[in-house]
Amino acid sequence: MDATSGTRHSITAATEDSGKRLDRFLAEKIPTLSRSRIKRLIEGSHVTIGPREETSPGAKIRSGDTVAVTIPEPAPLSLSPSPVEFTVLHEDRHIIVLEKPAGLTVHPGAGREEKTLVHGLLHHCSDLSGIGDVMRPGIVHRLDKDTSGIMVVAKDDESHSGLVRQFASGLVEKTYLALVSGHMKTTAGEIRGAIGRHPVHRKRMAVLPAGGRDAWTEWRVHEEFAGASLLVVRIRTGRTHQIRAHMSFIGRPLLGDPLYGGPTRVDIRGRPVSISRQMLHAHRLCIVHPVTGERMAWETPMPWDMETVTARLREKGRSP
Repeated sequence: MDATSGTRHSITAATEDSGKRLDRFLAEKIPTLSRSRIKRLIEGSHVTIGPREETSPGAKIRSGDTVAVTIPEPAPLSLSPSPVEFTVLHEDRHIIVLEKPAGLTVHPGAGREEKTLVHGLLHHCSDLSGIGDVMRPGIVHRLDKDTSGIMVVAKDDESHSGLVRQFASGLVEKTYLALVSGHMKTTAGEIRGAIGRHPVHRKRMAVLPAGGRDAWTEWRVHEEFAGASLLVVRIRTGRTHQIRAHMSFIGRPLLGDPLYGGPTRVDIRGRPVSISRQMLHAHRLCIVHPVTGERMAWETPMPWDMETVTARLREKGRSP
């Protein structure tokens, strides 16, 4: 089911839908909408169950309920285009594939940031306004501020919907390079654990014993050093802070990630080497072009700061 702006969708709940949360029900029925956007639509009074307006994402669905969703027209975009540094890897009429540098926030939060990737995209491409979401035109996935690497951005509504479907269904291949503290017990493995907001530390995500959203991370050791490992990581799901939370959960936090217990410096032959950000790079992205149907892939090497830390770890010596 498409989710074009200005349209209204009416969905009748089946027997198997009874008891589901409203936000989960809509995420299943309208896969082109992200969970965060569904939440905003519900809380913004754009969803009804039968005759009544429903503003709680956790409202329970009953068999036979008619759920209506109105997709509002995009609000006027208040962001001003601004030149921001990023590297374009591919661009056509429908998509832009780029390499985001570490330290660049993807989209504004509560109107505070003036130099985000979205500002730079609006400067680079003037026709992105209103695609998908007023504050995040064209954005279908994101990287944390201090994570570097490859992203794809939609330039029109058709491409936006197609990419959202691919990400939601797990068809997009996302591979990262990660420097973690310590050594892995095996040469490869996977982590399966539902992720949700940490019950105490609200800036962190955590693997939860109950609740949360299913998360699946695969990894293999690429190189080992004295006290650290370079991993190739593939995520099968795309949860917030997924790699950071999963690696912390198994006791192998990312170097430079104090929020999740990772060290911010390593000693190389008696000399301290500071690490200014989490050592995580989105190295490879593979998608099906949302308009042409062509399978496309891009790779970028780790950036200079991550390469510098890796080289210094090699100086220290490899694990015996």
